[in-house]
Amino acid sequence: MEMQDLAGKVAIITGAGSGIGEATARALAARGVRVVLAGRRADPLEALATSLGAEHAIAVPTDVARAADVQWLIERTLSHFGRVDILFANAGQFVQGAVANVEIEQLVAQIDTNLIGVVRCIKAVLPSMIAQRFGDILVTSSISGHTDIDNEAVYSATKHAVGTLVNILRRETAPQGIRVATISPGIVLNEIWGVTDPADVAAGLAAHRGLSSEDVADLVVYMLAMPARVTIRDVVVMGQGQII
Repeated sequence: MEMQDLAGKVAIITGAGSGIGEATARALAARGVRVVLAGRRADPLEALATSLGAEHAIAVPTDVARAADVQWLIERTLSHFGRVDILFANAGQFVQGAVANVEIEQLVAQIDTNLIGVVRCIKAVLPSMIAQRFGDILVTSSISGHTDIDNEAVYSATKHAVGTLVNILRRETAPQGIRVATISPGIVLNEIWGVTDPADVAAGLAAHRGLSSEDVADLVVYMLAMPARVTIRDVVVMGQGQII
C-alpha cells in the first residue's frame, strides 16, 4: 500500500502544549507538515514553535471553549499558511471523581472543552476543507468513550458524544473528500495522568501499564498517511497491560 506524502500539508493541533499534542506536532513536522500549535498556555507553545522552526510552526494561544479564540485560530492559520488540511482536535480536560464530589465548574469545563470545543473547531475548519474538497479531521476521544468507567461520568459522556458526532460528520462530509475519525487511547503516561518524570514514564512503559505520547502520535501520523481512499474510522489503543 502506497502511503500519502504529508509534506507541505497544514495541520492545526489543539492541546499542543504538552502530551499527545506536542508529540504529534513533532511527529508531523518531521514529515514536512506545517503545524499550527494551539493551546491555553502560551509559553510551551512558543517554545515548541521555536524548536520546530519558524518556517514549519506557529503558536496561536487558544482556549477552544471560547468562540473568539477559535475564530482567531482559523483566521491566523489561513493568513499565515493559506489553507487548512488537517485538524487534530486534541485539547481535553480530565477530572476523576464521583459527580457528587466534583465541583460543577469542573464538570462543565469538561463539556465545554471536550465536546463544545471540538464542535467549534470542526465548524470553523469545514468551510475551507469543503471548498478545497479534501481534508482530515481527527479527534482525540478516549477508551472512556467506548465503555463506562467509574468516577469519570461526565468525561466519559463527552467522549461518547464525540464518537457519535464524528461518525455522523464522517457520513456528511465524505462526498467532499473529507475524512473524519477518532483515536481513543487508554492510559497515556503524560501530564494529564500526572506522570511527568521521564523515569516514571519509562517504568510504566516497561511494565506495559500505559502508552507514551509518542506511541499515540505515531498512530495519528499513520492514520493521516493512509491513502485518500482509506478511512480508519475509530482506533482504540492501550498499553498491553491495561485490562479494561
